[in-house]
Amino acid sequence: MKLTETEFVAKPETDEHAQTAPPVSVWLIEDNQNFRATLARVVNGMAGMKCSNQFSNAEDALDALNAGAVPDVVLLDVGLPGLNGIDAIKQIKTLSPTTRIVMLTVFDDHEKVFNAVCAGASGYLLKPSNTAAIVRSIKEAISGGAPMTPQVAKSVLDMLSGRTAPKPVQILTNREQSILRLMAQGRGMKGIAEELDLSYHTVDSHLRNIYAKLHVHTNTAAVAKAVKEGLL
Repeated sequence: MKLTETEFVAKPETDEHAQTAPPVSVWLIEDNQNFRATLARVVNGMAGMKCSNQFSNAEDALDALNAGAVPDVVLLDVGLPGLNGIDAIKQIKTLSPTTRIVMLTVFDDHEKVFNAVCAGASGYLLKPSNTAAIVRSIKEAISGGAPMTPQVAKSVLDMLSGRTAPKPVQILTNREQSILRLMAQGRGMKGIAEELDLSYHTVDSHLRNIYAKLHVHTNTAAVAKAVKEGLL
């Protein structure tokens, strides 16, 4: 998988807080050695980020998590040897619930995308994405967003529109449904707070309640499960 670095230029970080804050720890779980090495160079060339671990399979990454290492973001391939990426998501989230997982793969299959999101992935990018887009996706995942390429986003919407939702069970309040609808439109927490005239902390509190009710850990999983179960 060829990945060009010419489209990405790391700019020096001038923000005083960013200079003193620890870098975002990024793990790569990818069996293509050349792609993994190139992506690692790109991440390490970005101010405020560090590729702290690289793995060719999910099993080795899980061993590192069991040993106590905790990354901020994992870029995870779907088609791995041994344990596949989608099955690995649940195990990674069990060991490190705060870790954001962005799938990075050649597959744009509807079900694979949906299953990855429901399992706890924060985003889903296709490997032809340029390096600048991949770096942006890391930043977006850290801030609580759901990075997806346009092709993948369309795939998700097409699949969801073709599903027949079961009769909804009213477990979410009207306010929680409003928050989820805005989230499904791509709004971040700050934008949702402004739209609904709420404080950021109030939106965060509602979101935690939504997670608990739907038994999920990410924004994207909450939206996917709500749509799947007819709650939106």
